[in-house]
Amino acid sequence: MSLAGRPGNFGVRFHNHLYRQLGLNFYYKACTTRDLPAAVGGIRALGVRGCAVSMPFKEACIALVDEMDPSAQAIDSINTLVNTDGHLKAYNTDYMAIRQLLVSHEVATTSRFVLRGSGGMAKAVACALRDAGFANGVIVARNAVAGPALAKACGFDWQAQLGNLQAPLLINVTPVGMEGGAQADELAFPESAVAVAERVFDVVALPAETPLIRLARQLGKPVISGFEVAAIQALEQFVLYTGVRPSDEQVRAAAEFATSPVQG
Repeated sequence: MSLAGRPGNFGVRFHNHLYRQLGLNFYYKACTTRDLPAAVGGIRALGVRGCAVSMPFKEACIALVDEMDPSAQAIDSINTLVNTDGHLKAYNTDYMAIRQLLVSHEVATTSRFVLRGSGGMAKAVACALRDAGFANGVIVARNAVAGPALAKACGFDWQAQLGNLQAPLLINVTPVGMEGGAQADELAFPESAVAVAERVFDVVALPAETPLIRLARQLGKPVISGFEVAAIQALEQFVLYTGVRPSDEQVRAAAEFATSPVQG
């Protein structure tokens, strides 16, 4: 299951698709709650095997679990709970996914970066960059509390506005470009910044091709997409819940199904 302030359907479709394909006796359901301690207690008492945790519960859950995996400890934030005979262990597969993608895309740790955003996912990205060895970066966030705090925690610089800031690595962790959002058709970075960048990373998962990703591809820039992040973090949750690791082809099919238009 999952707990979120505003439940979505990516996880529901991704996990249930794989359960059906692999013949596993699991079912995934998205929920919300106004009583988080009671909801987590219910997971423990009812023997629910696992639970994804989304905003605004990622940090509030920390006091309610029995054990923190290093992936959750690294950023003091939870996105996955695994229940083993009433023992709740917390993980953060967003952080795992970012670390994996930085390695698989061979992103040089010497690259200077600009990261837009200071929310929960921005925290996962910034901490993953820090722990991977990145030392030269700027957090751009209008939130004058969360922005400087995140930058200080990770050893990066902060500024409130993007201005003319440019860097070899551009990372968007804001809702700009998100499907159905007020800024769905906007670029998270100006075209001039994308033109001189060496790589573009957009954590927005829907649509798979955001305006920023489309522009970067048009300009011949290597990209890391939010679609990749969503697929990997969901895959790692799936493995934690079931102990089964699907093939790359099965994961790709599940992710494509999860982001395809809902029929009927």
